[in-house]
Amino acid sequence: MATKDSVKERTSSKIKEPRQFNVVMHNDDFTTMEFVVEILIDIFHKDEVTAQAIMLGVHKKGQAVVGKYPYDIAATKVGLALSRAKSQGFPFRMTLEEA
Repeated sequence: MATKDSVKERTSSKIKEPRQFNVVMHNDDFTTMEFVVEILIDIFHKDEVTAQAIMLGVHKKGQAVVGKYPYDIAATKVGLALSRAKSQGFPFRMTLEEA
């Protein structure tokens, strides 16, 4: 029972899912297919078969979405991939777009 001095407070929390971003891989004529598959396996945790399929999709269509993540995770993965590409002399390109 509530006394005359007690206060009832009703609170509700709405947890908002973070916005999702697609990581898009772009084709170029210089980055090797092996390097692309390596990036997909090491950084994006794809299995060999999936990595090969994505790589071929990028090669044939010019680009492909390789994953959908919250912004911080997507940006980190792209940064790691681009850094590795630069260190190996590839003009590899990835971008982020809101999903």
